[in-house]
Amino acid sequence: MTLRLTNTLSRRAEDFRPLKPGQVSIYCCGVTVYDLCHLGHARSYIAWDVLRRYLIWSGYAVTFVQNYTDIDDKILRRAAEEHSSMEAVSERNIDAFRADMARLNILPADRMPRATQSLDAIRALITELEARGAAYSADGDVYFAVLKHAGYGKLSGRDLAEQQQNADGRVSDAEEARKQHPFDFALWKGAKPGEPSFPSPWGAGRPGWHIECSAMVREELGDTIDIHLGGADLIFPHHENEIAQSEAATGQELARYWLHNGMVNVGGQKMSKSLGNFTTIRALLDSGISPMTLRLFTLQAHYRKPLDFTAEALEAAATGWKGLNAALGLAGSEKPPGSGSTEPTDPAAITPAATGSDPAGLPSDLAKARSRFVAAMDDDLNTSAALAVLFELARPLRALANRLERGDAAAAAEATDPALAAGGRLLQELAAVLGLRPEAPASGTSSTAAAAGADTLSDAEIEAQIEARRTAKAARDFASADRIRDALKARGIELIDKPGGLTDWLRS
Repeated sequence: MTLRLTNTLSRRAEDFRPLKPGQVSIYCCGVTVYDLCHLGHARSYIAWDVLRRYLIWSGYAVTFVQNYTDIDDKILRRAAEEHSSMEAVSERNIDAFRADMARLNILPADRMPRATQSLDAIRALITELEARGAAYSADGDVYFAVLKHAGYGKLSGRDLAEQQQNADGRVSDAEEARKQHPFDFALWKGAKPGEPSFPSPWGAGRPGWHIECSAMVREELGDTIDIHLGGADLIFPHHENEIAQSEAATGQELARYWLHNGMVNVGGQKMSKSLGNFTTIRALLDSGISPMTLRLFTLQAHYRKPLDFTAEALEAAATGWKGLNAALGLAGSEKPPGSGSTEPTDPAAITPAATGSDPAGLPSDLAKARSRFVAAMDDDLNTSAALAVLFELARPLRALANRLERGDAAAAAEATDPALAAGGRLLQELAAVLGLRPEAPASGTSSTAAAAGADTLSDAEIEAQIEARRTAKAARDFASADRIRDALKARGIELIDKPGGLTDWLRS
């Protein structure tokens, strides 16, 4: 079966055929580094990490580029609030991004260009657009003329008469007055007093949001790439504008395949700071949720569907991961490269040759399991069905882990069974394709205790979680406070709230 992916541009599932046989070029829209990453970022970047891992495992040479937007109104507002600088805010949040992605076992991109380091490419692209009559300057600003691009709207499926709704909001009323058409968008913004600016043929200023990605795609990967990735919220206007800019300048298709992941809902509502249901990756993991539980939770839903985040769903994922982790922990000493590390796996170690995969040499039942995994992943990355194969492979290992925990004398001898070991190796290999790695036991616990999900927290760690809960309650983020309490309770820590905002705790 050939890998089929749902292409937003064609609105159908298509066989994946790369531009160059055996090679895949991918561009993923990155973060605007004004704050910590949230649960929506986790959902998106886990999905695209799995796509990348599967392509590598399937034998492709993948070049994966993801950008940082390190100049933006949000960054400038945050810097002003903190009496800091654009650079300081960006650097702090880039460091935080790297740390959060590593905890989730997301492979680092091959290259991560920044907007402020791509200014020459941005200015060159704007100059080309102006020379082709697709852009015009007005009082130090430069705008893209949407009426000059006949295909505008082909990604989102909207015509210009419908474009005003959800148009962007990154352009002020004063800027609107300088545009030739209401839906023209800024390529270059003239300098404002007190804001960072850069020289250009149109005067000092800074790039617009949309032009950054078009310039970085071209500079890093060329005029046309295989796959462009992002969240569904980027289809319009960001990706629509990227297509218009790039194709007006080059006359070439920007990307063959456009993939978009669904959004995250919390308790049935769209995740939003204004609704008080906004959760950062860091807060969630620091509350006691394990990184692999969060990863498993996101993979249980198809990447294109909305993901409903609830305490019950997360608890179910935690239970599922507990059993899967037990099986991975007993799968033998021959682990896929990087599977026991706290750092993301080296991409070169994911290929079948590196992991020892040889379908022809597998017992028939394992060969069939591997084929079902491949069929699921080839079906537009059906990770839910792929996980079902992992749980099937894990079942005998998980049962053995339970028997070892109970002290069953015969279980130790069965752990060396060649058929069980072969199943364990395949389990670890396929788990690594999904980015799921065994989580080590907490300090002072045995491997079988860890396999059963038992762990211990130090007094200092408990106090830190209590303080995080207190902070969440003070901010009226009661959902986060409840998650911290529930996570502690699941690990045998009972909280006792007392008058005056004090909290005692007991180990159960």
